[in-house]
Amino acid sequence: MTEQTSTATDGRVEFLNPDGLPHNPAFSNVAVVEGSVRTIYIGGQDAVDAAGTIVGIGDIAAQTEQVLRNLRTALQAAGAGPEHVVKWNVLVVDGQDFTAGYAAFQRVWGNQPHPPVITAAVVKGLAHPDFLVEMDAIAVVPA
Repeated sequence: MTEQTSTATDGRVEFLNPDGLPHNPAFSNVAVVEGSVRTIYIGGQDAVDAAGTIVGIGDIAAQTEQVLRNLRTALQAAGAGPEHVVKWNVLVVDGQDFTAGYAAFQRVWGNQPHPPVITAAVVKGLAHPDFLVEMDAIAVVPA
């Protein structure tokens, strides 16, 4: 199955879910970028607010919500939005409840018509012992 997003005639992002791979409404399997585009790389975001305070200590749902707010702020600063994200990387500290984090993700990010590709990994720890989740993103904006 091929789904396509395009906001300009000279740049295109195509999301693919080929037969033979699992289909999931939360993510796509392949993202193909062609043409004249701007690519935005957002470094790993943690549950820290603008004042530098860690949000949601011990609560992966609250931390996921803050991480997504940070990602949205970073996207907006680069002239992009959620619809431009083509790739997520998610790091979750071992022992955390993926269900609570995923529910927070769905609540904050919502159901995008063309979900990006995603990689999730369980890690022993992150840069600060109170961080439970970290995400980075790649966004593509047709020129």
